[in-house]
Parts: sequence; C-alpha cells; structure tokens
Amino acid sequence: MIKNKWLVYLSFILTIAIGGCSSSGNKDTSIKQNQEIVTLRLAWWGEQPRHEYMMKVIELYEKKNPHIHIEPEYANWDDYWKRIAPMAAGNELPDIMQMDLLYLRPYASNQLLEDLTTYIEENVIGTQSISREILEGGVINNQLYGFPLGLNAPAVIVDHALFHSAQTVGPKSNWTWDEFEDTAIEVHDQLDIFGTNGMKPPEVFFPYYLRTQGENFYNEEGTSLGYKDDQLFINYFNLQLQLVKKGAFPKPNVTEQIKVIEDELLVSQLSPMTWSYSNQYFGFLYASKRPLELYPPPRGNLNDGLLVRPSMFFSIGKNSMQKEEAAKFIHFFTNDVEANQLIQGERGVPVSTKIANDLYPNLNNEQKKVFDYVNQVREISEKVESPDPIGAIQIVAQLQSISEQILFEKITPAEGAKLFRKEANRILSKNNIYVKEH
Repeated sequence: MIKNKWLVYLSFILTIAIGGCSSSGNKDTSIKQNQEIVTLRLAWWGEQPRHEYMMKVIELYEKKNPHIHIEPEYANWDDYWKRIAPMAAGNELPDIMQMDLLYLRPYASNQLLEDLTTYIEENVIGTQSISREILEGGVINNQLYGFPLGLNAPAVIVDHALFHSAQTVGPKSNWTWDEFEDTAIEVHDQLDIFGTNGMKPPEVFFPYYLRTQGENFYNEEGTSLGYKDDQLFINYFNLQLQLVKKGAFPKPNVTEQIKVIEDELLVSQLSPMTWSYSNQYFGFLYASKRPLELYPPPRGNLNDGLLVRPSMFFSIGKNSMQKEEAAKFIHFFTNDVEANQLIQGERGVPVSTKIANDLYPNLNNEQKKVFDYVNQVREISEKVESPDPIGAIQIVAQLQSISEQILFEKITPAEGAKLFRKEANRILSKNNIYVKEH
C-alpha cells in the first residue's frame, strides 16, 4: 500500500529536481572490447521472490555478456521511492530502474528519463512481437519513457472453500455491484468474518468503478477530474460505508495492520475475496497454500471498466553514461526465453507475444489462470492504461486520506466528494500551462 507521507515526500523532492537536474543526457562512454568492464546499476521494488529471480536473471545476463557487471539495488515499494527521489534530485538515478504509471510522467517531465524511441528504431530493443498499443502505455508526448515489462488487470482473488462454508455461490464472471454487496453481507452473516477486503488502493478501484459507469478519473488532458457528477463518488463510498456498518468490510485501522501478504485477510481466512491485480495472484496463492481463483471485479452494465495496464516499466536514467548497454539489458529482459523462464510472468503476462506463447505450454495450471485472465481482458478491450498526469501523486494522497475519513465516519461521502473535487482540480489545474507548452 502506498504511504501518504512518501507520496508527499516524493512530490517535494521532484519539485526540487526540476531545477536541480540537467536536461541533457550524457553520451555513452566507449567500451573497449575484452578490456573495460561496464557497470550498470539496476533498481527495482518487490518482495523476496522477485529479488531471488532477479539475481538469477542478472547472473544469466553477466554470463552471456562478460563485459557487463550489474549492481542490484532493490527494496519494498515504500523504501524504493524513498531512495529514488534523492537520487533524482542529485542527478544520480540508476542506469535502469523500475518505474510505475503513477510516477512515470513526473520523472519524464522533469527530464530525468531517456527517450527509448531511438533504441527501438535501431533495434537495440526488439519490439517485433509487441503491439503498438502496449508500448503506448509508456509514451508521453510521443516519447517512450517507460518500456512495459508485463501486463496485468484488476481482479478479485477468491477462496471458493470459504464461500462454500458460507453457503453462498460467490463471484461469477459477469456480476454486478449489487451482487457484490449482497455476497459480502451473506458471508459476514454466515461466518462472522469480513465479506471482502478493503478494496485498496482506492486510486485503483475508484477509477475502475468510474469506468464501469462510462466515466474516467481524469480528463484526457490531465487538467481536471474526468467525471462531472459527484454522485458517482458518493455511490462508490456509500457502498463501502454500508458494508462497514454491517461488519462485512474492514475499517482502515484493520487494513493498516497489513504489512506483508501473509497478513492479508484472504490469507488468514478472514475474508473469502480480495481486490487486487492479476499478477499478485501468485503471491496470494503461495502465502495461503490453498486453492484460489481469479474473477473480474463487478462490471455493472458496461465492459469499459476492465483494461489491461503495464504492471511496471523499465526506464533509463537521463544521467546514465551507459544508455545503449542499459537498452540492451531491457531487450534481453523482454525477449530472452531463458530469462523469462526464470521470471515466469511474475511482473505480469510478458508483453512479447512470442515469449508469452513460448512460456505458456510449460506453465502450471495456476500460472495459466493468470495468463488466460489477462488475455480475456484484452479480448474485451484493446486499450492500455496510460501514465497518470502530473500531480497524480498528491491526488492519490488526497483520495487515500478522504477515503479513510469517510470509512471512520469523520465526514460523509457527500462531503468527501466535494472536498476531493476541490483539491484534485486545484492540483490538476496547474497542468493547463504544461499542456499549452507541449
């Protein structure tokens, strides 16, 4: 879960970085073949299983490229951004770093990231098996600042055994928001546990809810909220508030205690379903050690809610002295079969259809569930989520704070809707100048 203090902290650091970071990249130093060792810094966030296979991928790459030495830098989500932000201010970003949709635009707009377009045009990074729509997920102002590493989609992860104990059917492939509410209440009434987790984070599932109502979280230019009717905000949080009052939905003081996946309500059998992303299915499966299933979140009357998204990106720091070598590693990570046999789609379904097709026959049944689910979502919509606008970091912090105030009944959903619109539009209005300049 993203912590508000780090969102605010990063926003502050990036503001400083605008003036402190050079806008021009450094040229790659020439490498004398068989003489000079090239060192690349590679940074990512994640849990222990990711760290373990990444070390194996690095070892494989160094074996195939003896002139390359890779220095790994990794942490959990919160600590990762805490470390990266001062590096950005000091113009010392890693050569290759994992990047997220929420952060891509602020870093790119501050001229901290390299445009990868040239490396694709020159086939340093091969994209023959990657669709244009997928690559668009990392494009800002016609420049590719983030190379997608995998695809995932919003999902509800389900323990059918618990639903069976509650004598309720549970989710289905095309269920409604009313059916979700009824199901959560039935589980609580029968088993005296939560019917669902806290539907966190709100910046993922409130925009999803809006799409199921035919609206968007942001407008196309990123200069204001995209939905006009605050009743949508009110309805979404009224749903959660009613479930809280009936004991079927956890208050924030419960979810705040969840620090690692082993603490999740689904894992400890305190809820039969959890709202998450498809690629996190593996983590829940491993932690719970019992059969689980994947279902789409409730959709209402529209299919527009479900979109695939780049699970994360690799970006190259503008300050890197070894940009071409960094690009070659991204090519390897994306297109090498042996590397992807180690990765096993943990960052989402591979963006290369060739790699995905090569991996699929050798996946176990659980891994195939995730690949099949993402492919089903892609059949519904070819759209891929795009980077969030500048200011989204502060807006996420606002939404998280207001969400907690509503669920603690300190403010009403109507008051929260008004407050959120005022603050979000104030932040986004600053982008009017940015849009005019670009």
